[in-house]
Amino acid sequence: MNIKVNSNIVEVAKSISLKQWLEQNGYNLELIAVECNKEIVQKTKWEEFLLEPDMSLEIVEFVGGG
Repeated sequence: MNIKVNSNIVEVAKSISLKQWLEQNGYNLELIAVECNKEIVQKTKWEEFLLEPDMSLEIVEFVGGG
């Protein structure tokens, strides 16, 4: 199935959780926030949050600086 991630179309396996997908794609879970269809997905729900066809995710990575 296809979803949109940061404006790019991405193919993902069916019945995969948001947390699994993020881990498989190398995201540092401590340094990101995820929005799905314009709503923030709380980190406590990532494991149970299943990706569905045509979802639109925005992933923001936090970067420290001086």
